[in-house]
Amino acid sequence: MIFGERNQYRVVLAVEPKLGRTPDDMKNVYVPNKSGSQVPLAAVASTGHSLAPLVVNHQGQFAAITISYSLAAGVSIAQATQASRTAVAGMAPPEAVHSEFAGDAAAFTRSADDQTLLIIAALIAIYILLGVLYESLVHPLTILSTLPSAGLGALLTLKLTGTDLTIVAFIGIILLIGIVKKNGIMLVDHALYLQGRDKLDSREAIVRAACERFRPILMTTLAAMLGALPLLLGEGPGSELRRPLGITVFGGLLLSQILTLYTTPAVSLVIDRLSRAHGSKISTEATATSRAGEG
Repeated sequence: MIFGERNQYRVVLAVEPKLGRTPDDMKNVYVPNKSGSQVPLAAVASTGHSLAPLVVNHQGQFAAITISYSLAAGVSIAQATQASRTAVAGMAPPEAVHSEFAGDAAAFTRSADDQTLLIIAALIAIYILLGVLYESLVHPLTILSTLPSAGLGALLTLKLTGTDLTIVAFIGIILLIGIVKKNGIMLVDHALYLQGRDKLDSREAIVRAACERFRPILMTTLAAMLGALPLLLGEGPGSELRRPLGITVFGGLLLSQILTLYTTPAVSLVIDRLSRAHGSKISTEATATSRAGEG
């Protein structure tokens, strides 16, 4: 590059055509050595004919080869990813050769890991909020006991319909966490109200709460299920993307409605007995310590 006062001139070095016709002509090129004198290139390099790629692609600082593939009919990206991993492991590549996914396969792998962490974070956040609301570490566990039945229902429905657990289905499972826990909240909140108003024990209170809150739980669940039906039965452009969301919500709410009124009172009684036993043990130890101190 030659820089003038106003303009810049790009200089391109070239060789005369008659001096660059064959690879052997490279031997006539002279390069400077350490002392500054010119030596022929043939003294430090050799020329030859061989097969070589026109372009060497790199990923980071390493040479890389990209292998693309398409999904066959009825094969999900998760199945293709697992098959690719199995095939690469069966080749027993040397340590210098590494393989990793790119494009849609890499995005699917990252999203699957992120969704798992997102569900765990959502459960922890809900537990903390419910613990602050009820000022208890026990009642949030009773409310969260409604979630396994919803997740199981969603997974069973996906299995029965032959639908893959896609990112949209994961979103439906996260949506279920917010919809289903309201059943446990209505049961536990009303049971605590009955215990304070009518001075009932925990067993009578949770049974009466299940009977008295059956109608509002059923109505809210049906409203959410019917709201998911257009996603489940809809046709047209983009329906294959929305259908997993409707399947997870509908199936999770259906099984949760059937099991919640039975499992939540049972879990509530078990947790209540464990807390009472733990509290009585602490009380007994405190009494024994007090008597020992008096003696």
